[in-house]
Amino acid sequence: MGVASAIVRPSDVDLAVRWMAGSSVQLGTLVDSTHGYSTSAAKNYAARDLLQRGAKEIDTVMNTGKLVSRQFQYLEMELLQMAESCHQSGAILKVNLESEFLDEELHIVACRIARRAGADYIGTNKLERVAVLNAHSRDRLKIKCHAPIADLETALAFREAGCSRIELAEPGIVLDAWRLACEKSAAQSPSPNP
Repeated sequence: MGVASAIVRPSDVDLAVRWMAGSSVQLGTLVDSTHGYSTSAAKNYAARDLLQRGAKEIDTVMNTGKLVSRQFQYLEMELLQMAESCHQSGAILKVNLESEFLDEELHIVACRIARRAGADYIGTNKLERVAVLNAHSRDRLKIKCHAPIADLETALAFREAGCSRIELAEPGIVLDAWRLACEKSAAQSPSPNP
């Protein structure tokens, strides 16, 4: 377990690019958080601008209103444009779902839309939805968690369910608990006989 990326505010990307020069941690940022309600043109402009500034990961929210109102072609075209911009810049696109507003059918449709658009990750904030996303990602999408996580046990539950990325507001707490658990496990393991 380690830190794959640091997500910063869009207004801080320029500073973060300088601060993180030479780091193996990727620089990520948000486009149209929290509900994804901006226009496609605004989202695509913001994504291109942030990619030009040095972001290597773009997190966005699938427009919940458009998904619930079944405007699937709109969503696919919007994400397709964002994914193309990301991939042309050597970056990845992560699409978050507001799972609390979506039933199982809409999770399945969201997976199909994200897959066809070329997104790299699809994210949920509900542990019980990870299995549905895994089943319908068809090995094309990786699954990420964007739920508020405060402890190692919850992070491990998402990981064991199939999330390859877990977004943490306070990663130090979970990483320290992971390190302590590994140290405790190593101390309890019997030493091999010489």
